[in-house]
Amino acid sequence: MTLRLPRRALPALAALLLALPAGCSAPAGQRAPVAPASRPPLAERVAAGTSPALEGFYDQRIDWAPCPDQGDADQDEPVVQCARLKVPLDYADPGGRTVEVAVARVPAADPGGRIGSLLLNPGGPGGSGVGMARWRWRGFAALHDRYDLVGFDPRGAGDTTPVHCLDDRTRDEWTRTDDPAYEHGRTLADACAARYADLLPHLGTRDSARDMDVLRGALGERKLDFLGLSYGTYLGALYAEEFPDRTGRLVLDGAVERSTDLLRLNGEQAVAMEAEFRAFATDCAAAAADAAAGAGAGAGAGTDADRCPFGDDPATAPNRLADFLDGLKDHPLTASDGRTLTAALGWAGVLDVLSDGGRSWQRLRGALEPAFAHGAADDLLKLADGANGRTEEGSYVTAADAFAAIHCADAPMAPTARDVAETFAELAAKAPLTTRHDPAATLFLPDCRPWPYRSPEQPHTVTAPGSAPILVIGSTGDPVTPYSWAQRLAAGLPHGVLLTRDGDGHTAYDKSGCVRDAVTAFLVDGRMPAAGARCPSD
Repeated sequence: MTLRLPRRALPALAALLLALPAGCSAPAGQRAPVAPASRPPLAERVAAGTSPALEGFYDQRIDWAPCPDQGDADQDEPVVQCARLKVPLDYADPGGRTVEVAVARVPAADPGGRIGSLLLNPGGPGGSGVGMARWRWRGFAALHDRYDLVGFDPRGAGDTTPVHCLDDRTRDEWTRTDDPAYEHGRTLADACAARYADLLPHLGTRDSARDMDVLRGALGERKLDFLGLSYGTYLGALYAEEFPDRTGRLVLDGAVERSTDLLRLNGEQAVAMEAEFRAFATDCAAAAADAAAGAGAGAGAGTDADRCPFGDDPATAPNRLADFLDGLKDHPLTASDGRTLTAALGWAGVLDVLSDGGRSWQRLRGALEPAFAHGAADDLLKLADGANGRTEEGSYVTAADAFAAIHCADAPMAPTARDVAETFAELAAKAPLTTRHDPAATLFLPDCRPWPYRSPEQPHTVTAPGSAPILVIGSTGDPVTPYSWAQRLAAGLPHGVLLTRDGDGHTAYDKSGCVRDAVTAFLVDGRMPAAGARCPSD
């Protein structure tokens, strides 16, 4: 699931006392400013053990130019530059076919104080780093003063060898069906293989991490500074594993940890989402009950905002909401444009909005109210379209197919019948509401079982011995990347330091001024939070 970052940075509410963690050496601390045109010799930019056949890729010069379609964004577009980076399709055959990686850069606001390039990744898999740099850079204002903010589109995503396997009509049918089947996964696999057979084996995160190192060298950086969100944390972790000697300051927020198989990871995510779903429904009903009690005590009759669509009993509200969404299977609602809101679409919209945590609850409540009260589907359908990547014109963004192609390149999936049965039983016990509609759709999202390419990548703990200290950030109530993933990732890294945000919602940087202060102090000044540090939410 791709994180949607705010266009503007939120104000910080608290400062974090920072200190060096026990057992870790600090990064270099205050760095001397570096002129944008500065470019160290190739020998200082190439990672240890790099094949001579790859050195030409590291030594290429990036031809920056104004980005296309500059009039469609809401910031000072002239500062944003775009380019293409040439990399080998297959790193085992650097003399063979090449592909071009889309890159965007926002030069540092203070050229005299510039300390380097900071690579960004928004998550996904399938999210566009170019889009993050072009349209969301204001959300990183404190970092933009000192860094060139650089985003790139990983393989298969955005404008880097994009995969678009299904036509929009088929995708429309799939997103609304309440009876997804194994045949869907087979159809997607066959469609992707027919169009991209030579590309599919080279779309994995490890290949994108290698591209990231070439980009580092071409940018003229000796070390990589990186801020990855959600899936971007896995990209950053694999980079550290591949190139520990080239890690500079890495921040991994909303950690994805792949020491177990995709089936069980999807199950763990479902349990975390169930907790958020119950918290939302319970809070809605409790607020309505409080409003009713106040009205009964003479405090006024209350307003529409005081009412909860699924009642004022916190004990029954989660079940009532789940029953309503499941009920759309037999009694779908019709939107004003004639489209149908099915259970699959209703659930997709609700769970996607819940990923943002409590600050999205009022918005979700507003979309559910007309559906409950009047059978009006428009608002919920709009949420579902946002979750599925469907535009107002009815087309789908390429991230939908990229999500599957990258996941399946990373995660060979051949669960036994016993594995599936055990995980189904765990879902029934720990996530009975959010998965009862179709537990298979939860566990096999995406369904990599029929994928034509079998990746050599295996679940493992990333250790990255020899890397610089890495800042891992986890949120205690994250419904998309559970807090336990951040704990496991930080524990596996010899120089990993865990910073905890107390609160719900996916990722922490945009939800806590304290976290933003800590990230800025680490990336700009090299000061790592103390081991065990915690931050409140805004």
